Amino acid sequence: MSTPLDGLPDDARRALKQEDPADSPRPMLATLTDRRFSDPGWIYERKLDGERCIARREGSEVRLLSRNGKDLGDTYPELAEALAGQDGGAFVVDGEIVAFEGKLTSFSRLQKRMQISDRKEARASGVKVYYYVFDLLHLNGYDTTDVGLRHRKALLRKALKFRDPVRYTAHRNEDGEKYHREACRKGWEGIIAKRADSRYVHTRSRDWLKFKCVNQQEFVIGGYTEPEGQRIGFGALLIGYYDDGDLIYAGKVGTGYDDETLERLSSRLTSVERKHPPFDEGDLPQRDVHWVRPELVCEVGFTEWTADGKLRHPRFLGLRRDKDAEDVTRERPKD
Repeated sequence: MSTPLDGLPDDARRALKQEDPADSPRPMLATLTDRRFSDPGWIYERKLDGERCIARREGSEVRLLSRNGKDLGDTYPELAEALAGQDGGAFVVDGEIVAFEGKLTSFSRLQKRMQISDRKEARASGVKVYYYVFDLLHLNGYDTTDVGLRHRKALLRKALKFRDPVRYTAHRNEDGEKYHREACRKGWEGIIAKRADSRYVHTRSRDWLKFKCVNQQEFVIGGYTEPEGQRIGFGALLIGYYDDGDLIYAGKVGTGYDDETLERLSSRLTSVERKHPPFDEGDLPQRDVHWVRPELVCEVGFTEWTADGKLRHPRFLGLRRDKDAEDVTRERPKD
């Protein structure tokens, strides 16, 4: 009986390794760049604003793993069931879990699912989610990470049946600059450029590049201010990032919250309070401030960095559980 691997050309077949997959494989990560280009040696995919997920199936058992190896099965049970129902054998795939507001992926909407760890509650949340799969790491006993990206994507199309809530992440083979302009007009976060013959490596790589339309990244929460007026919970979060082991203050985030978020997050902040600021550098506020242990990570959108290293017009997008606080650094474009 034929398998998807049978269609590989000889050079791609030689790159296969017959071995078991890792229990918690780390995802390949893209590097931010300000350089836009069109190159036939690259492919271009839509950048989705959601939660990264590596899915592993062995027999009828499926595990959904976050970027830092946390189990997501209780948060997205319908995705695990859809992957368990696939034809064929064992596989490990990489993709992004998203929720939509209209035609746009919305990290803020996905928050209503990301904070749930009960299957029944997750199903009753009213937030419909989809799993956009874009890479194949392992198939039927063979590690495919040394196979070139174009061949991995061709294998992926054959290995899985794509029907909701599991979707294939389409790509373009040319016109990276035009696709980036189109993405920005449509309100997308950006696109990812990927070297077409690249291996899959379990770290950040220059073979995958982010062409962003908006500024957005993770920050560590180090404190919060008292609410004013009719505001409940807290006023603003005090956030920062690590640089050579020091936590650098990057400013306040006072917008982007609804009352439910203010209440829920306020309770979590109170539980991790400390007496002294966790920040090692920065011009910190001195009045009506509560300091917290630097354990919680949030996603923040902003217009730009100021000359003194603060965020301009920051807005809270949600908490992240898929990145450890000590791994949060300032994302700087590479040439």
